[in-house]
Amino acid sequence: MATRATSLFDAGVIADRWITEYCGAHPRGGDVLCSAKGAAAEAWRTALEEMAGVTGDSLEYARERAQRQADDIGTGFRIAGESEERAWPLSPIPLMIEADEWRAIEAGVIQRAELFETIVADIYGPGRLVSGGLLPASVVTGSPWFLRPMMALEPPGGHHLHFVAVDLCRGPTGEWRVLGDQLRAPVGAGYALENRLAISRTLGGLQSRLHVERHAPFFAQLRDGLAEACHRVEPRIGLLTPGRLNQSYAEQAHLARYLGFLLVEGADLAVIEDKLYVRTIAGLKRIDGIWRRTDPRLLDPLAFDSTSAIGVPGLIDAMAAGNVVIANAPGAGVLEAPALAAFLPALCTRLTGDALKLPNIATWWCGQPREARQVADELDSMIIASAFGVATRVLPDCNAVVGADLNAAERTALLADMKLRPQDYVGQEVVHLSTMPVVIDDALAARPFALRVFAARNGAGGWTVLPGGFARLGRQGDVRATAMGEGLWSADVVVHGPEPVEPLSLLPAVDSQHLRRNPGTLPSRVADNLFWLGRYLERGEALLGVIRVLLGNSISADTGAALAGPTVERLVRLIVETGAAPAPPSLKRQDLTAFARAAMEGVEEGWYSVRATNRQARGLGRVSRDRLSADMIRLLDAPHPVRGGILDRAGSLQRRYAALAGLSAEHMGRTDAWRFHDLGRRIERAAKVVRNLVAFGIDASTADDLSTLLDLADSQISYRQRYLTGIARVPAIDLVALDPGNPRGLAFQVAAIGEHLAALPVLSDDGLGEPQQMAATRLRAMVSTQAAATLDAATLGAVEAELYTLAEAVARRYFLQGSEPLRGAGLTLA
Repeated sequence: MATRATSLFDAGVIADRWITEYCGAHPRGGDVLCSAKGAAAEAWRTALEEMAGVTGDSLEYARERAQRQADDIGTGFRIAGESEERAWPLSPIPLMIEADEWRAIEAGVIQRAELFETIVADIYGPGRLVSGGLLPASVVTGSPWFLRPMMALEPPGGHHLHFVAVDLCRGPTGEWRVLGDQLRAPVGAGYALENRLAISRTLGGLQSRLHVERHAPFFAQLRDGLAEACHRVEPRIGLLTPGRLNQSYAEQAHLARYLGFLLVEGADLAVIEDKLYVRTIAGLKRIDGIWRRTDPRLLDPLAFDSTSAIGVPGLIDAMAAGNVVIANAPGAGVLEAPALAAFLPALCTRLTGDALKLPNIATWWCGQPREARQVADELDSMIIASAFGVATRVLPDCNAVVGADLNAAERTALLADMKLRPQDYVGQEVVHLSTMPVVIDDALAARPFALRVFAARNGAGGWTVLPGGFARLGRQGDVRATAMGEGLWSADVVVHGPEPVEPLSLLPAVDSQHLRRNPGTLPSRVADNLFWLGRYLERGEALLGVIRVLLGNSISADTGAALAGPTVERLVRLIVETGAAPAPPSLKRQDLTAFARAAMEGVEEGWYSVRATNRQARGLGRVSRDRLSADMIRLLDAPHPVRGGILDRAGSLQRRYAALAGLSAEHMGRTDAWRFHDLGRRIERAAKVVRNLVAFGIDASTADDLSTLLDLADSQISYRQRYLTGIARVPAIDLVALDPGNPRGLAFQVAAIGEHLAALPVLSDDGLGEPQQMAATRLRAMVSTQAAATLDAATLGAVEAELYTLAEAVARRYFLQGSEPLRGAGLTLA
């Protein structure tokens, strides 16, 4: 690797060389770097100079550094059909756009958003565009996103659209044109925000040197716009997600956390008397606005698709009653149809008196005879796409095709179906895209790009545009728009200008808001997930502890004398009873090693190894990422260790558990969310201690048994500091079971459980304990009244049964889901 440059002069020399080599190898006039002049060229040089100043002469190191920053932020996405998330692919080189050029893009996007609002209001209102012959009825009703139940329904606040996205391409001569519009549930604003965060950490000096326009004001105005449309002064707004398997769930969680919205799923919500509520640990709480990221057809099974299992029955009734704002209103997606693009220029001129400031790529809808003949005659010079963005018989995957690329059989099949069902197709001109640099194999390479720009309705009812958006870069050097696809990389988009930018953020003015120490609403589903996350982490750590004792004292030849056979049998039985692995055929070292490995790393269906338990915890962490730190998510997502021997891997896992426990103890605010997470840990740890006591401390009294009991309770040091004469049964039981000062003991867990349940909200004000609180009181009495000398297996069995009774009472009281009753005794609606 070349020596990294440290001075600004050296960085400038490196940047100049990169530009010279790149433009020498890619002499296309349509490249944004190579064709830049004046201030634009200097901005590109500044960006590359900043990169060279940080990473030296290694472009690959720059790419790795930017990707590492994106990974640290927790950015991810999922491909449809895949269960695991992928890392968000970020290019270290941002797309540079001058402020004057951006003002023209901004004006065009605002014009487009206002035009769409006018059109969609007419489609679901008076219908003058169709009745007047300006828009064919079949272009409207032929779209699967036309939702007839929305006819004549005026949305609360008077607007159908609150958030739109426009996909733009830049031609080789520098003109910007529209590839498509996103109106149903536009994706990507969170990725644009995360790209900016990652690039700001990678190229720290770029913001001040180029006066980069900031993202925070846009998101503040988006939040204000949604709040203004709601009726209440301090509305509660939720971001409605389809769930963690959605392709952009990570982005949704990041946006919800950044904006202060509740991240909710359909099962979290309920409609009562035409008002929308979220199920929380304190009862049902009013929701005033929803920023939805779900398919609009699945929003309400009573209004749209009756088979929807992720919708909210009655939601559209609540919207019609003016009690909940939905952004964007269902049905707005009818304007996304490529067929509509054929009529948009004329509609814009008719409705606004002006031409489109950002023209579409030329489009011909084949539902018109003359246009259908033109497309068929000029097939070799056109792109053929689905007219409504859904599969056709010849385009089952909805991907557009270039007519010139079709073989004879494909061409014949396409023309035949276009003749049979012409309304299903559009012809579009073949657009060539500008290119920009990206790092490939430690060198700059040119790739075509498309730009997604976002606009949001602000508190005054107008539109504000995110300065930049994000760029998608093509996988190959093919510069045709149809080859762009979803792209292989993303890039930050920097809008720069000559004037300094005011350092704004989402933080309110010092005296603009009332102080509040209430952390906000905790949905029941979130509490449920955090509770079980704590239980799975504690369960995995407990199982690993038993495995480590078995490995360290019975298998390893370097740890002293082996445990006696009966103690080893009890350890094996303890592991088998957890369902981690089948019993070994014998207690020989070879069989025990294979048994321990299976219990720790087994992947067989139906067995609950440490690896399988961690996988459950990882899934819960992913659906709780709006409540957990990025460090905690990274630890949960970390792969199972593979280096070293089995004891080394066990040690690595133990350190990971310790880090997770430390993060939850020291970094989570003492909110109800933390209480549920810690409550799950305490219940699981208490049950583990009870099982260990029964196995090693009650019926057995050998030194090996008692030493194993202390090992499993992490209490060897505490015992030896307290008792100098060796291990005795009664003192060991007292320390592990009854000492309230031992953080790994039973009494400590029981006390913590009682404290958590006393602090959590109750539904009634009659002063009587709820079932979970009464169970905690009984549990504490059972433990605190025992004596170590007389504690027996029957009593411990009763304690374990009470623990599970308590866990069930917690679930019934706080984790209200699905078909559970919406009203309970004393329940208030707020």
